[in-house]
Amino acid sequence: MPINIRKWDAAEHLESGEDVAAYLDAALEDGDPRLVAAAIGDIARAKGMSQLARDTGLSRESLYRALSAEGNPEFGTVLKVLHALGLKLEARPTELPERQCA
Repeated sequence: MPINIRKWDAAEHLESGEDVAAYLDAALEDGDPRLVAAAIGDIARAKGMSQLARDTGLSRESLYRALSAEGNPEFGTVLKVLHALGLKLEARPTELPERQCA
């Protein structure tokens, strides 16, 4: 009996805002810019690339290209896409500062 195997697609599993945030946080923690771009691409596909293209004013083709593991999106594009997806970047210290504020 043949076994049907499909390639796993993260976009199919990003159902809630919490899922999306946890997925992007994990990619950011890894630190690989290609992984971050690909994760944002997965989130974009889960939300709908056509709508994202309309919301950002960018073409679907350029979004697919920029938000792939091989892509290298400009930071402005990343911010525009995150805003359209209802996401924001947030900074937090990686460790507590050693000196006290006076």
